[in-house]
Amino acid sequence: MRTFANWMIAMFMIMYWAFRVVVAYQASVYAEFFVQPINLTVEIILLFVTIICIVLVFKRKMIGAIIYFLCYFGYFGADLVNQVIPVFTSGHGEITNPMSAFTSFLGIILAFAVLLDLAVDKGRKPKDKKTDWFYTNEQYDRQLDDRADKNNYRTL
Repeated sequence: MRTFANWMIAMFMIMYWAFRVVVAYQASVYAEFFVQPINLTVEIILLFVTIICIVLVFKRKMIGAIIYFLCYFGYFGADLVNQVIPVFTSGHGEITNPMSAFTSFLGIILAFAVLLDLAVDKGRKPKDKKTDWFYTNEQYDRQLDDRADKNNYRTL
């Protein structure tokens, strides 16, 4: 998490998760909301899986991004396909629930952005600038070994 883009993508993950919590809550209390979950049980399970994935993404683990992408692509991708296919087959060009289709599309794009962010990031492991120069510098190790052989201290 070194760049501003890393933090922004992680914050969008948290904001989208909070939005899906509100959607699930509104559906569970049978309140009217502009977006309805596809399947409430799967939505709740996905919310808990997302929490784990957010922690893994903050730790810069690739497995978290892969699980996040696969879960969101499987859940929201099927909904998006089911809403878009009738537009092309029927010919009258109308999506039944455009806000639901937009949030599904947004979820897939966000999951892909997280996966791409972690895949492109070359240094997922945080570095400690105070000590890495010592432990990663082979030239310094060679010089230290040569110098250590020449030091013959006299003992009494």
